[in-house]
Amino acid sequence: MVGLLVGMTGVGGGSLMTPLLVLAFGFHPVAAVGTDLLFAGGTKSVGTLVHGANRNVAWRITFLLAAGSLPASLLAIIALRELGELNAITARIVSFTLGIALLLTAVSLLFRPQIITYAAGRRHQHSAHPRRTALLTVATGVALGVLVSLSSVGAGAIGISALLMLYPGVRVARIVASDIAHAVPLTLLAGLGHWYLGSVNWPVLAALLIGSLPAIVVGSLASTRVPEAVLRVILAAVLFVVGARLVV
Repeated sequence: MVGLLVGMTGVGGGSLMTPLLVLAFGFHPVAAVGTDLLFAGGTKSVGTLVHGANRNVAWRITFLLAAGSLPASLLAIIALRELGELNAITARIVSFTLGIALLLTAVSLLFRPQIITYAAGRRHQHSAHPRRTALLTVATGVALGVLVSLSSVGAGAIGISALLMLYPGVRVARIVASDIAHAVPLTLLAGLGHWYLGSVNWPVLAALLIGSLPAIVVGSLASTRVPEAVLRVILAAVLFVVGARLVV
């Protein structure tokens, strides 16, 4: 199911998989996050190879994001280790962070057309301040590193929305490709950190990959038959409900 949605919308891997593991299957939130991070690293690696071969990735943007996100991810994993990754307090922190991340993702999905329009109107302002844009990109990476490490959500819709604001002169396809390329080292590093903490369920990870990889292909082929706006609204509504449930 998640593979189909990812194939049709390009969003929804962590946003749907982690809350499903927590709410539907009763996983501890930290174990769900750790398992989903390695799942995302595997699926996004394939997408990066395709985008890289097509020269869609703006590597400078990817490197700037990684300069902020990778150190931040390491610090978040260390914080989880110090807290005790499987205790009740950590579970509540991760659940709350996941809920906030889902609500932000839903907002970014609903208002993506408006974000693109607004960013286009500020194109000249950003191009005139390249150093400031670079620093803001690194800062965005820091925020994504913490968010993804604690919730496995944020590298998709939230990251793309931030990049659309920072780089309005770059084609949307390149923004998406650069965000996917950045998500690979981030999710793999954070996933390996969770593995070190003992919060990855390998049999479940294998089952998720077996089910999702073919479904992503099918969803990609079906994406041309379903209106993107309809899918975006449906996915945003689901994320609002699930995010609110986790926050409350």
